[in-house]
Amino acid sequence: MHRAFIALGSNVGDRVEMIEKACLELDHANIKVKRTSSLFETTPMYVLDQDTFINGVCEVETSLSPIELLDKLQSIEIELGRKKLIDKGPRSIDLDILLYDQEVFSHERLNIPHNLMLERDFVLRPLCQLIPHEQPPKAGKNTNTYTDYLRALPPPEPTPYSTTPISPHFPSIHATDPKRTTHVMAILNLTPDSFSDGGTHSSTDFTQLTETVRSFIAQGATIIDVGGESTRPGSTPVGADEEIARVVPAIEHIRQNIPEASNIAISIDTYRAVVAEAACNAGADIINDISAGVMDPEMLPTAARLEKSIILMHMRGTPQTMTELTDYPTGVILEVSAELRQRVAAAENAGIRRWRIILDPGLGFAKNQPHDLEILRDLPALRNAEGLECLPWLMGPSRKRFVGSITGVKTPKERVWGTAATVSASVSGGADIVRVHDVKEMSHVTKVADAIYRV
Repeated sequence: MHRAFIALGSNVGDRVEMIEKACLELDHANIKVKRTSSLFETTPMYVLDQDTFINGVCEVETSLSPIELLDKLQSIEIELGRKKLIDKGPRSIDLDILLYDQEVFSHERLNIPHNLMLERDFVLRPLCQLIPHEQPPKAGKNTNTYTDYLRALPPPEPTPYSTTPISPHFPSIHATDPKRTTHVMAILNLTPDSFSDGGTHSSTDFTQLTETVRSFIAQGATIIDVGGESTRPGSTPVGADEEIARVVPAIEHIRQNIPEASNIAISIDTYRAVVAEAACNAGADIINDISAGVMDPEMLPTAARLEKSIILMHMRGTPQTMTELTDYPTGVILEVSAELRQRVAAAENAGIRRWRIILDPGLGFAKNQPHDLEILRDLPALRNAEGLECLPWLMGPSRKRFVGSITGVKTPKERVWGTAATVSASVSGGADIVRVHDVKEMSHVTKVADAIYRV
């Protein structure tokens, strides 16, 4: 078997969908996609009068020779409708071999390494996510890594930004765009025992559900996170059937009967694959898994098959055991980033593309008050940790225990002001999504924080 790296590009039609189709075709052709980079919005080079591209790179494993691999890539391009009218011009899909093992290969149809790769930011930027410290084949005494070559290029204008697709009716998240706005995720717990709002919302009272969802949207929510089981410390699991019975009717009702919700995203807050699949079939766009695929080994393969974006949250143990797993001898930032890297790798091994991954450091989950505060203080260190770059981040500080401990407010519903400080800190640190109970108040906080920090 051989390791190869293939550049992915598209600037015609639904660009992300086309790239995802190409990756599926690679897998079907026994060209196993092992890892992918993020996807980046990039301005065109050479032929400038064309739409922006989405570019990425994937690492594949193949038994094909370089020419056989080229033939297969070109046949996939044709199958997906590519028509090459202008050299370096618009294309629905572009698949180029960049590297093949550590070989130097020259043929009238193909040169490896790719002739122009070291001068192209849109190639090196995603490639450096996969092999930042490797060198081109036959480098000799030249010790430059791919990262060195990327840093030596003149900064592109505008700077390419990463793209995380959510759904056709919802804008992609651009985690590296400094001018992006923060998404407000409204918490809709359809549970009788959640720590803060248990029993407030019902999955059977559709009149109340409609009013609640409309209120969330009017107050500024762009994502609604639907949950059917409490995961507060020490909570009791309810089982998949009960969880499905709580969340699926609600999601179906939101999608079918609330027109105002047509342009908002729905996430399903569950660690069970069967619940995630039922919710996605009912209309959910995002899977929000507090265990990052640990508590149900079928979760990551299911998310890959459904081609849904997934939020991987850091947690240790289970909601029943996590409060005893708060030892971080080398520091919470280092250990959370290392453990999230492991979950990202597990997601990729299951077939989830990197551009479908969102991370959550898990405030309050297997963490005590100093840990939560350090994460809020040093979120940029997590965002820029090697292997986690360019991914979107969700922060969920709303009404958490550490907020009550600091303020002396025992009742979770009354922790609005303390939560506001944590939400502002989250935006300052670079969060892309804040998950909150008090939608109106936190929407105001994020708007002002965006105006301060997102410039």
